[in-house]
Amino acid sequence: MTLPDGLDGPQLAAVLLAAALVLVPGLWHWTRHAATLVHETGHAAVAVLTGRRLTGIRLHADTSGLTVSRGRPRGPGMIATAAAGYPAPSVVGLALALAVGTGRVDLALWIALGTLVAVVVHVRNLFGLLVVVVAGGAVVALVRYATVEVREPVVLVLAWFLLLAGPRTVVELWGHRRRRRSRTTDADVLARLTRLPAGVWNALLLVPGLAAVGVAAGVVG
Repeated sequence: MTLPDGLDGPQLAAVLLAAALVLVPGLWHWTRHAATLVHETGHAAVAVLTGRRLTGIRLHADTSGLTVSRGRPRGPGMIATAAAGYPAPSVVGLALALAVGTGRVDLALWIALGTLVAVVVHVRNLFGLLVVVVAGGAVVALVRYATVEVREPVVLVLAWFLLLAGPRTVVELWGHRRRRRSRTTDADVLARLTRLPAGVWNALLLVPGLAAVGVAAGVVG
């Protein structure tokens, strides 16, 4: 069998393993916590970058999360903050894929560790603290104990996990809104902040994830 250009055997294995972590229900039940952590970190990062005051992050055992910030209740900053969560796993996944492709895995891991340190001081519940500590411990173990031959494939699997998790969580958002008729999702918040319906926002939030997968597929080689 001939593999597509830019995708060798180890890279294909990384993609397949990542796909299993996202698509197998028994695995996704646990791995989704990582996607939620990145999702809420996206909200938090954009809140700070747009001048809002970050007051707390919560990660729950049902894989939901909540990030609270203070500032103007409307306007570009609030819209950007509300929109940042769902694209965040895709953006981070693409950044990690680029780090692997350019030989900057160690730099990416140190940035990840620094980000987790910044996040942990804003976590406001015990389960959320557990998730961040476990994630931080995994990064420390990779940095301190793993060889480069181990670090690179592990980071590549993580990259593809986040790249695939991003679109899946957006699809789940659509189903969640239809089943529960919830009006508290990010899409509904964005609908209240703008003139676009929540369904349109749900579709728009899928675009960055699909684009990131396409870009990553072209650069992993």
